[in-house]
Amino acid sequence: MPNEHVKGSGAANAFDKYTAKKTGIAVGLAKGHIVNKRTVVKKAPRKNHGKTSKRLQAIRGIVREVCGLAPYEKRILDTLKLGAGNVEKKMYKMAKQRLGTHRRACAKREEIKDFWQKARAAGAK
Repeated sequence: MPNEHVKGSGAANAFDKYTAKKTGIAVGLAKGHIVNKRTVVKKAPRKNHGKTSKRLQAIRGIVREVCGLAPYEKRILDTLKLGAGNVEKKMYKMAKQRLGTHRRACAKREEIKDFWQKARAAGAK
């Protein structure tokens, strides 16, 4: 046994109460209510936090197609189109002003760049 040093000597200590089959009796070494073990344990909800489902991605894609860009996103796109000066920094600053955090601003800048890249590719065809 790997945990020899933890257990003492004697019959009670050699008995593993966690893996033993329960008797349904309230006393004794194998005491406890008899239950069926769950075969499939669901993933903890916390593990799914922040993940976007396929359904939600599809919905957001359709909304983006129908509604287009928000006015502030259009202004950010215009700075990208003009391309004067440090475009990346200007886009970031505009997004940060509107969205509030560094991470959201960087994500929005990448989203607008991808949008423009796809629009250019679609126009070139």
